[in-house]
Amino acid sequence: MSEHDVQREVSELQAKSATAARIFDLRRIIGGLFVLYGIIVTIAGINPSDASLDKSEGVNINLWTGLGMLILGIFFLLWLKLKPAAPVRVDEPEE
Repeated sequence: MSEHDVQREVSELQAKSATAARIFDLRRIIGGLFVLYGIIVTIAGINPSDASLDKSEGVNINLWTGLGMLILGIFFLLWLKLKPAAPVRVDEPEE
């Protein structure tokens, strides 16, 4: 293999590594899960039963928890959008 081929392969691997780092950023995973669960819990809290309200002393805990989870999930996703992960840089070895 020539040095040019090696450099090309290294560049391709660096691009794949940066893409994988962006895909598996924890902010994306945490934010997505909080938004998903927040939607589910908020829907459960829209029409609470009398028994669940009695357990929580009149507070619609599912609604408030679901809204809090939605806000937290949106925060994580906005954070990811406004400050994306920096690409991984590999220094060239000196000869």
